[in-house]
Amino acid sequence: MMKARKNYSVPVIAMLLAFCLPACKSKKEIAKPQPPLVEVVKKVPEEKKPEPQVEAPKEVAPVVEKPDYNFSNLQFEFDSAILKTSSYPMLDKVARAMKLDASVKFVLNGYSSAEGTPEHNLLLSEERANSVKTYLLNAGVDASQLTAKGYGDSNPITPNTTEEGRVLNRRVEIKKQ
Repeated sequence: MMKARKNYSVPVIAMLLAFCLPACKSKKEIAKPQPPLVEVVKKVPEEKKPEPQVEAPKEVAPVVEKPDYNFSNLQFEFDSAILKTSSYPMLDKVARAMKLDASVKFVLNGYSSAEGTPEHNLLLSEERANSVKTYLLNAGVDASQLTAKGYGDSNPITPNTTEEGRVLNRRVEIKKQ
């Protein structure tokens, strides 16, 4: 058995060496890649164009924004002196217009719908007028320009028979004095 191993092992080893030796040979050096070609572009001198002639600026009178005292009524929730958020853009417009001319005086007339007692409605309308005044003061309007008054449920702009009418009557009107 030993002899058989020797007989077979020698040729097997020889074959393994035959296959392995070529793999161990040093590899040939690979050619280095060539750098990319660079194109040479010659610039052609541009022709000079004549510069456009600029006229001297004419004096323009500054645009003076005129105050717009056409204010819409400002609305409130039922039994509340808190402004509806839909009134904020109008109040910002009002504040900008009021600040343009500090000599102009305004009266803020507060009203309520006919629900509740006359005493309660009078107090509520005064609170609404003061709420608008506070907003305008916080927006930078001078306090000497504003007077707030409450009129309760008097002077409705629509009948108080429907909810839509009552909503419109919960308001503050801004009038120029």
